Amino acid sequence: MCTGKCSRFVGLSLFPFSAICIIANLFLFFPGWSVDWVKNANEYITPEVYFLGGIIGGGVLVLVPAVHIQATGSRENCCNNRCGMFLSIIFAVIGGVGAIYALAVSVLGMVNGPVCLHKDPSHNELIWGQPFKSSLEKFSNESYLFNKNLWSVCEKPEGVTEFNIVLFSIILVASIIQLALCTIQIVNGLVGCLCGTCQKRN
Repeated sequence: MCTGKCSRFVGLSLFPFSAICIIANLFLFFPGWSVDWVKNANEYITPEVYFLGGIIGGGVLVLVPAVHIQATGSRENCCNNRCGMFLSIIFAVIGGVGAIYALAVSVLGMVNGPVCLHKDPSHNELIWGQPFKSSLEKFSNESYLFNKNLWSVCEKPEGVTEFNIVLFSIILVASIIQLALCTIQIVNGLVGCLCGTCQKRN
């Protein structure tokens, strides 16, 4: 596969994963698939959602580079040359940084857990907060991520624990794939700078 075709493949592949990250992040603003909690969002929505890892990181910071990277693979485009390939390396680095940001935020969101109505063991009353955030054993067998029986700790919004885990996991997987694609483009762009884009000239 020549460098131009590879760029086109990478660029086109980044678009759907960017869309997935943006949509998943938007859904996180509606815990438990309900709009009731948006009214007092500062109290009821998980803080990590406001970091916009899926919208800014996996979304905009990957989507903009994807446009240029895809353009370098188009034979009739002015970007299909060594200079365009060099710029694609810079854009791929920006996309990689965005993917890493989305990945980090999604991991943080999963580790800290959702904001929900749960029982405070010290006062034996229902409060809003992140009941899983204070756990010292984040990735042990005692973690809520690996113990589904703990998910019932959250009483409202209904099903919010599974909701957060699924959506943050989607952003996590999508950002890993984005990072891999951007890494491929960095290598491909370097080869394109040195060897050209396989563009046929009359």
